[in-house]
Amino acid sequence: MNVPQRLHNLFSTFDETQVVGVVARWIKALTSQVDSASRDVFRGRPLLELLHLTFLVDYFQIPCKWNSLGYTYASNEGRCRGSYTISVQSDRSYRALLTLPYVARLLLGMQIARIGQSMVSVAIVLFTLTSYHSAGLAGMATFFSVFPGLTVSPIAGALLDRHGRMRLVALDYLVSLGALALMGTLALTGLLPAWLLILIAAIQSLTNPLSATGLRSLFPLIIPSHLWERVNAIDSMGFVIATILGPPLAAGLVALWGGPVALIAIGVAFGIAAVVIAGSPEPSSPMAAPGPLLVEARQGLIYTWRNPTLRALGFSISILNLASGLSNIVVPLIVLERLRLSETVVGLVFAVQGLTGIVSAVGFGRMNSSGRERTMLAAPMALSSVAMGILLLSSNLGVLILSMALIGVLQGPLDIALFTLRQRRTDPAWTGRAFAVSMSFNFLGFPIGSALAGVIAARSIEAALAFSAAACLVAGAVAITLIPSRQDQPAQPGVKL
Repeated sequence: MNVPQRLHNLFSTFDETQVVGVVARWIKALTSQVDSASRDVFRGRPLLELLHLTFLVDYFQIPCKWNSLGYTYASNEGRCRGSYTISVQSDRSYRALLTLPYVARLLLGMQIARIGQSMVSVAIVLFTLTSYHSAGLAGMATFFSVFPGLTVSPIAGALLDRHGRMRLVALDYLVSLGALALMGTLALTGLLPAWLLILIAAIQSLTNPLSATGLRSLFPLIIPSHLWERVNAIDSMGFVIATILGPPLAAGLVALWGGPVALIAIGVAFGIAAVVIAGSPEPSSPMAAPGPLLVEARQGLIYTWRNPTLRALGFSISILNLASGLSNIVVPLIVLERLRLSETVVGLVFAVQGLTGIVSAVGFGRMNSSGRERTMLAAPMALSSVAMGILLLSSNLGVLILSMALIGVLQGPLDIALFTLRQRRTDPAWTGRAFAVSMSFNFLGFPIGSALAGVIAARSIEAALAFSAAACLVAGAVAITLIPSRQDQPAQPGVKL
């Protein structure tokens, strides 16, 4: 009996997953080039690659798929039990990213929802300013549309790691559809007092971490690490595209048909996003056997706090987001009350930020950010203070547009460095819990900044702008000081430091 036949007989007692595991370990021993995060088990050795492919396909007839990244094994028994990809050329192109299974559909659904989220943040402010004529209420409505969700993010992260991501992401989209439709319908019938507006916004925010964290924590599980800069560039571009399209659409709807109709229309966008991602499979996750939900949520908090990079990102980005929350209220106030222009101009001003941001994200997405993340974070933070500070000199329309354009340019490298650094320094087994806590920690400054803006800007827009510029400078200093240049894996929860 020849050697191949003996090997065939030996492995015929194993199931498909075991066979691929054995072969993967064999290749790992020969090449020592395994990327554990992306499960790339081979790079740059054509002869061994050919041998591996022959071993898998010719002798064991294991079902495989071919894409631009390489030869991928995946079980056909319902949920994917394992995936091993042999890179042919480590293709770093956007085309290689979009040919991965289901990635294009997920990005499309996420983009539709992002546009809806961008529309909500503007529509609620314009609706409260035009219907209730109160900057303070606009700030409080924005605060309660975000903050309650941040407080439950550890539980959301535990649910994502335990029950998978796609169903929970779709659940959040459907909750947003229902809440916005209810809000708009009550407003049309004159049955939406201020307290009920805030209550509905607060309840709707409770599921927000499911979609905000769910898709982003999915990327490290389904996308090879050499494509992380590309997907993070698209992720960043998704925000700026939403900034380009969302505010003008929201402002236009409010100007043409009023705030209630605008809220209902935005809810429909979330429903469409839920339909787009429906049917996407759940990837395998390296999480251990689940324990009590609250215990897992607590462990996610502990892991994030003990991770020096995630902790430093939380402090620096949350301080920066104080400025973002302030500008979300101050910019509409400048346009509507100081310049006496229409709601449509508010949307167009925000769109300028998005246009410059998308160019920036595409350009910086082509860079390898490894080792440069701290600079790509701290420099844009500090320079954002200049963009806010020029509004103290003059707040006419031209200067306002220039300020928003500069902020958009600076957002590209900042987002890419933030997303990639968090992926590199988070254990894959903790992506749901750690990402949920980290992202909520990072975003904590936004609702606080919006609430502060409602109080400060009602007295002095200049004081609000000065506070925003100072927050940007402090954020840059915190980032360069606290984020470690390198990091070992943090201690697991329950292990004494």
